[in-house]
Amino acid sequence: MASKHDYYETLGVARNASDDEIKKNYRRLAMKYHPDRNPDNKAAEEHFKQVKAAYEVLSDSRKRAAYDQFGHAGVDGAQGGPGGGFGQGNMNFGDIFGDIFGDIFGGARSGRGRGPERGSDLQYTIEIDLADAVFGKTTEITIPTLAACDACSGSGARKGTKPVSCTDCGGSGQVRIQHGFFTVQQTCPTCYGKGRMIRDICFSCQGAGRVRQQKKLSVKIPKGVDTGDRIRLTGEGEVGEAHATPGDLYIQIQVRTHPLFERDGKNLYTEVPISFATAVLGGELEVPTLKGRVKLHIPPETQTGKVFRVKGMGVPSVRGGDQGDLMCKVTIETPINLTAKQKELITQFNQSLSTSNKHNPKSSTWFNKVKQFFEDMKL
Repeated sequence: MASKHDYYETLGVARNASDDEIKKNYRRLAMKYHPDRNPDNKAAEEHFKQVKAAYEVLSDSRKRAAYDQFGHAGVDGAQGGPGGGFGQGNMNFGDIFGDIFGDIFGGARSGRGRGPERGSDLQYTIEIDLADAVFGKTTEITIPTLAACDACSGSGARKGTKPVSCTDCGGSGQVRIQHGFFTVQQTCPTCYGKGRMIRDICFSCQGAGRVRQQKKLSVKIPKGVDTGDRIRLTGEGEVGEAHATPGDLYIQIQVRTHPLFERDGKNLYTEVPISFATAVLGGELEVPTLKGRVKLHIPPETQTGKVFRVKGMGVPSVRGGDQGDLMCKVTIETPINLTAKQKELITQFNQSLSTSNKHNPKSSTWFNKVKQFFEDMKL
């Protein structure tokens, strides 16, 4: 009987190699020696079988541990095959049942073949002005993405050729593995569940069927969007493998800060400074809105902090319905840089006010509260 090859040497890895290193070398060697790429080459076919056998053991942590401790004798009984029935070899029923339930509940190794993968979703952040958020707009963006390779039309195969069904799984993406008297089904390790192989790869995409490129898109921003909102563009993400369903593109909205307006839901807020005379006597002034200027009526004896509502000058709902309002908060300015004459007139005006504070209702209320506070302190 011919001696068996060392599994680590077969895969070209060190005995302390990581799982990723083992998988990477296995894939490289499997592609190199696959029968589809080496027709009528018995040596390549034999090497391919050795690579598969080595990977079956070294990719399984328990089998690898048994192999490291006992060599081939530690795993031969558990690999089944002819004569692998009850009580023969070094069969470990714990390992067998563990493999079966691992295949059933392990996710990627159970069920049908994986097949071509759906394209990945993409995210892109757009910064817009407040006016664009209120009125909506259409903008052009450029995103980096994976698109179908033009040279091979996304197949991954060289022009004039096409992928063929995997000979190991017959195109199903699944293979049946014999564990003694048990048979389990798992993802084909040759085609990785895709069910197809590429003999002559496309040089433009190296067989991936996809290439990275810049993609231009026209994006419609609806009225009423706000920071944190997302717009989903179905099918505008990365293209899938072998013409599989493409992913989606999610546009993340970021609204820039405005120098005059602050937003809270559907309403806009702004501060409007008014003179002392306007606050006392009343008047009319123009205030800005995103639609232009509007007149705001200030009634006599307006106090600072008073908020006036301008209907319909806010933000529309992104789902439709009523538009928000503009809330104008007035602040009374204290005059500065007064002349001596102006200061004298203000002094005379102040002296003319009644000491009963009937002209200053807030001051009267405040002083009463202060008086009550100190009286309570004496208690």
